[in-house]
Amino acid sequence: MDRFRNKKILIVGIGKTGFTLINFFNRLDCEIRVTDIKPIFDLNKAIKKLKKIQPTPQMTFGEHKDEDFLEADVVVYSPAVNPELPQLELARRNGREVYSEFALANKLCRKPIIAVCGSHGRTTVAHMIGFALKQDGKNVFVGGTSDSPFIEYSMQKDYEKTDYVVVEVSAIQMRKLEDFHPKLVVFTNIAENPKLQFFASVGEYIEAKLSIVKMLSPDDTLIVNFDRLANNTFFRNANCQTYWYSRKSFVTIGVMNEVQGTHFHNRRIHSNINYHSEFKVGSMRIVGQSNRENLLAATTACKALDVSDSSIQKTIEKFPGIPHRLEFLMEKNGVSFYNDSKSEKIGEMVEGIKSFKNPVILIAGGKEIEGIEYENYVDDIIDHARVLVLVGENKEGLNRALGAHSQTFIVGSFEESVLLAYQKSRTGDKIVLSPGAPATDFFRDYEERGNYFKKLVYQL
Repeated sequence: MDRFRNKKILIVGIGKTGFTLINFFNRLDCEIRVTDIKPIFDLNKAIKKLKKIQPTPQMTFGEHKDEDFLEADVVVYSPAVNPELPQLELARRNGREVYSEFALANKLCRKPIIAVCGSHGRTTVAHMIGFALKQDGKNVFVGGTSDSPFIEYSMQKDYEKTDYVVVEVSAIQMRKLEDFHPKLVVFTNIAENPKLQFFASVGEYIEAKLSIVKMLSPDDTLIVNFDRLANNTFFRNANCQTYWYSRKSFVTIGVMNEVQGTHFHNRRIHSNINYHSEFKVGSMRIVGQSNRENLLAATTACKALDVSDSSIQKTIEKFPGIPHRLEFLMEKNGVSFYNDSKSEKIGEMVEGIKSFKNPVILIAGGKEIEGIEYENYVDDIIDHARVLVLVGENKEGLNRALGAHSQTFIVGSFEESVLLAYQKSRTGDKIVLSPGAPATDFFRDYEERGNYFKKLVYQL
């Protein structure tokens, strides 16, 4: 890291990752400038935060100036920035060091990397693997997102003592990424209709996504979703040890003697990697079909990494989920609480409550958004919510749309919603905060709402 000390640094993009990069380079006594294409009036909060930093970085907003890129020794850009931005190309041509945040972190990392790829499920799989490794006594860093950028690994006090680095890797992060050689790669799926930001075509997107597999050698390991990707010859012919996982039984499918990996058979997870293991799943805390699939991916990776069976079983039973995404909080008097605060769209809320076997007690509502039509979701909400507690600006609109629901309660405060939901519960119930609307009627964002919900639940 000392090679960057006292350098002139330009940080492109001033989101969460940008502030993390400022913190990183401030520790190295660098001269920092930040630039963002957004106009100043869209960045009021960010500018106020920047002015509190000492020493205060220099700033350019509303445009990218060529001279800013040419005067810097090192240019680092955030994930939301197009890696082919003309000014980045200008800096490269003129001999400046240009990195994405992810590429810079990779350059500084000297520990075994576990990369989790795919269009969906990356965050959950990465955190499950990290949780299991920690149960096995390993020091682990988990990151790779804007909430926890990869560069944070190098900012840890005792980062040299880390045993494994588990990172999520998106197609965007793979662009312009060189010398990235993970020890193990997990591939969950490839979206049929991907977001093509910074990609000219679906083909270019898929090529970027699959490029990580080309970096693997026979000494490396690839974990692949059999149900979704078994017909892809690219994975079949990968130049590495490949293990598969499936929600279906390899015995039933008829591939038991053809593939190695992990599958679900006779209500248990079975894995034939290194030696045969069976895991009970009856006491899983996380819910939903997608999370069961994520668990199979993580279990397969852990078996390949020689994590003990006891640590994997403990992960199955204890892993609470990702914060604010159907996160298990606790059980009190036979009633379980789940925090799904990140579900800020009505469709996401419906998908969340459909993850539970039985109808739940649902706390919903938030900021009023004009033009939202609830009618297409009414039947699913009525079928999957035994009790509805509505709170927030849009509670009246939700109530009108759900008029046929027999147990709907409108409350005036968030605190009251939690108390009422608990009062209406009985043994075996699941109380779920899944708002289906933004948090900005009462809270700064979904994280603040979710954290306040946790506080209220723990105080019951």
